[in-house]
Amino acid sequence: MRIGLYPGTFDPITNGHIDIISRAAALVDRLVIGVAINRDKGPLFSLEERVTMIQPVIAEIAERTGTEIVAHPFENLLIHCAHDVGANVIVRGLRAVADFEYEFQMVGMNRALDSSVETVFLMAEARHQAIASKLVKEIARLDGDVSKFVPAAVRDKLLEKLEK
Repeated sequence: MRIGLYPGTFDPITNGHIDIISRAAALVDRLVIGVAINRDKGPLFSLEERVTMIQPVIAEIAERTGTEIVAHPFENLLIHCAHDVGANVIVRGLRAVADFEYEFQMVGMNRALDSSVETVFLMAEARHQAIASKLVKEIARLDGDVSKFVPAAVRDKLLEKLEK
């Protein structure tokens, strides 16, 4: 069984993330969305809120693709999370060349920790390449329209969180 792990903070989940999840679901039998606690990033949404926002998105993709998709919060090393969920593939999304350098280092470290877990990169669709959760939050804070970047339910939660 091919089990993939797609990790991220998902603060909030964006259409770029959804694109990667949809495409990764076609490559594995089971896809685990690793929702990182990542206190260092100071997320806007709590872990529970992020998992709650992800649930309907992955349910729809799972129904459409027939792939089992689950959310799994984690706070340990990525490679340990991969072991915890039985993943043999880590899925990472790339938006631009700037992402590659960081991801290249991460792959090297993860391979040094466990060479049996592969990492695959999926390029975001062109229309999603500029989308980043950080930018979506900034646009929303400054009263911009984020409708093109996140699902409507996520937009509503974001605006509610920012009290707009």
